[in-house]
Amino acid sequence: MLLPVVLLLLLTGCREHIVSDDPTLRLTFSVDTLCFDTVFTSIGSATRQVMIYNPNKNALRISSVALEKGAYFRINIDGEVDSRYMRDIEIGGGDSLYLFVQVKIDPQDSNTPVLVEDKVVFAVNGNNQALTLEAYGQDVHLIRTDGRLSVLYNQILKADKPYLIFDTLVSTGTLKIEAGARLYFHQNSFLQVQGSLRALGTQDAPIRMQGSRIDNLFDSVPYAHAAGGWGGVYLLRDNTITIAPTYTMDYVEICSANVGLYGYNDKVKSLPTLRLSNSRIHNHALYCLAIQNMNAEVVNTEISNAASYCVYLSGGTHRFIHSTIASYFGSTDIRIQSAAREDVAAVYIDDLSKDGAHTSSSFYNSIIMGPRAQNLTIATPFKQYYEGHFVGNYIKGDTLTTPNAASNTYWQETDSAVFENTFYKYQEYRYYNFQLREASPARAIGDSLIAAPYPTDRLGKDRSSLPHPDAGCYQY
Repeated sequence: MLLPVVLLLLLTGCREHIVSDDPTLRLTFSVDTLCFDTVFTSIGSATRQVMIYNPNKNALRISSVALEKGAYFRINIDGEVDSRYMRDIEIGGGDSLYLFVQVKIDPQDSNTPVLVEDKVVFAVNGNNQALTLEAYGQDVHLIRTDGRLSVLYNQILKADKPYLIFDTLVSTGTLKIEAGARLYFHQNSFLQVQGSLRALGTQDAPIRMQGSRIDNLFDSVPYAHAAGGWGGVYLLRDNTITIAPTYTMDYVEICSANVGLYGYNDKVKSLPTLRLSNSRIHNHALYCLAIQNMNAEVVNTEISNAASYCVYLSGGTHRFIHSTIASYFGSTDIRIQSAAREDVAAVYIDDLSKDGAHTSSSFYNSIIMGPRAQNLTIATPFKQYYEGHFVGNYIKGDTLTTPNAASNTYWQETDSAVFENTFYKYQEYRYYNFQLREASPARAIGDSLIAAPYPTDRLGKDRSSLPHPDAGCYQY
């Protein structure tokens, strides 16, 4: 009985490896068109892949694989990158191959993205099948030196085309950033402001700072959703300058760095001033906003998702008005970054330092939320004498016992349905959304007198006509 079984297996194996010359048989591909995200010119893209399938019973021989134009794309099958030798590739019945594709686009002399296209042509049994390749090339201002620092003095960063920054960018004098400017930072690079800063975006043309990877990590997950893609923005005063610098930032988005915005000053008798409005500091591997020995006014701003404190304040007078501070870092069904620290509050006010400036931090008509039971910590030696004011806020935590706390709403439960979405579900294309739900308990609890100088929210929605505005930077 053994011999017939062996013969049957041999015959079956031979039939499976028959190479068909039937011209009606075709290959299939995992996609009809391979679309790349926008690619910075002169900088190569990451590698994308396409599956080539033979859905037929018998094997097929691909007599040649070649790019139709060959100007921008490079292809690779089984390690072979020279299309002159991509010939007579056999693909078994019911089997598949990987096609790897890269793109590198020369500068296009254009401030807007330019579409480039090509086709991969597969010749099988006298027929040609084509897979379309598409990418947009974006010219950039490239900041890259042989050293680790690129130093600018009294520079203006324009909005005509993005800046691709490979080195740490150090600004002295006054740095001005135009509305609509886009700054993309390479891994471990950051912006260090030693002088003053004027970054004035608009609602229609915000200034954006993020990592340089603008493609997808995989599937539907952009690299922009992974924290720690670059260093962050550091406001570090040059001690040789006697006049305290000012930092004015309006409609600025700082996303997915190690630290979003960090400010430090060691001249405790001469404090710099930060004015941050209508902005968004989101998704950072350490802190979103951390300032020491600096005055600050933060208005209509979302500060959300950090592995440690969303806001850390030590030394200086700080006023947060109609701001949303939401700490839900790591609330996701996909592990693309480290977990959040469970022992830290969303906001930490440090009034314990003996060497730093006196600390007085106040919050008005704002939201302080997160999955922890306590999201606001005031570290002060005598809480009954703390000077900071807390009025018209929505706070997840215990009732404040400081003398200047009034008309706040407190919450201790795990889910208060405050926001539209506090979770990232990548398969459902649902990302964090800290705008208010219709039935949110943070609605109509703000103080109208405090809100009067700020008639619109971060998105331009009117709040002035209401007897009590919503807390936070978003009016429902």
